[in-house]
Amino acid sequence: MKHLVVFCLVIVAALAAPQEEVSVLRSDSSIDQAGYSFTYEQSDGQKRDETGEVKNAGQENESIAVRGSFQFTAPDGQTYTVNYVADEGGFRPEASHIPV
Repeated sequence: MKHLVVFCLVIVAALAAPQEEVSVLRSDSSIDQAGYSFTYEQSDGQKRDETGEVKNAGQENESIAVRGSFQFTAPDGQTYTVNYVADEGGFRPEASHIPV
């Protein structure tokens, strides 16, 4: 029981800690029958760009091919960028910190 009380106090303390306010610096998006695109950038260093293109529109094997990237700053201050493709071949991320 003592461990449960300590655990709850740690959670409450973590939730009470001041949180950094994050604002959106840039945001844009579009969508139409051929696909979509969006981009955003936040004050905490997060960025994301993505486009999706409809393949084989109106056919039985219709799908969306997606390309994009995202960037974030880790708690240690290191900035990471991940580029990815998601299509009939699956999700394929590429980044210098991801093992091949």
